[in-house]
Amino acid sequence: MEPSFSSAGLAQIWIKGDPVIRTVAVVLLIMSLATWVIFLWKLLAHKRQARGCEGFWHSGDFAEGMDKLGDAQNNPFRTLAMEGREAQRHILHKDGRSSPQLHDSLDISDWIERCLRRSLDDHNARAQSGLTVLASIASTAPFVGLFGTVWGIYHALLGIGASGQVSIDQVAGPIGEALIMTALGLLVAIPAVLAYNALLRGNKRIAHQLGRFAHDLHAYFVTGARVSAGGDGKVLPMKRG
Repeated sequence: MEPSFSSAGLAQIWIKGDPVIRTVAVVLLIMSLATWVIFLWKLLAHKRQARGCEGFWHSGDFAEGMDKLGDAQNNPFRTLAMEGREAQRHILHKDGRSSPQLHDSLDISDWIERCLRRSLDDHNARAQSGLTVLASIASTAPFVGLFGTVWGIYHALLGIGASGQVSIDQVAGPIGEALIMTALGLLVAIPAVLAYNALLRGNKRIAHQLGRFAHDLHAYFVTGARVSAGGDGKVLPMKRG
């Protein structure tokens, strides 16, 4: 009697499997869910963050520019602009502070640059969250599936040896079911690798845009105008209207 697909499917692995096989299956399922949750969550974050910041420089004033960046607190462009403004106000004593502090001896350009750099570093650290999990899943999922396969084959051979009879039906069914665990491990690992690479490219793109935005913000807070992109050293004020 030929084994049907249902007799060698995932349901049979769960029904006939021992606690170790079931644990491996649950671990692979958790890894797969974690991969897709992290990927979709970070992908949506990238789409929100990739909102063009060029409209900021076509605003009549700083407040209008902030409105164009949106009110999302996790927007790195908005956070960067806020950090730069607060750094400028603090070093110029526009925040109501009267007592002198040690950083008052720093040049305004150096102080604003330090604050913007710190904000960029904080964003880059937050952007890496989740990538370590994806990398770990991509590297360990095949071995988890392989462990399930080895364990399944071991028990299949024990069952065949205990029966005292060897036939192709008795071998093909249990061995085939055990090999499915390896396939499941690969099905979990491959999306994790692709998601990791896609998110890594997205992080680099956002970091590049933030770096250019921080450069323009530094010039704006220090000189009152944005550095021209033409490389001629000129500065361009915010457009009015």
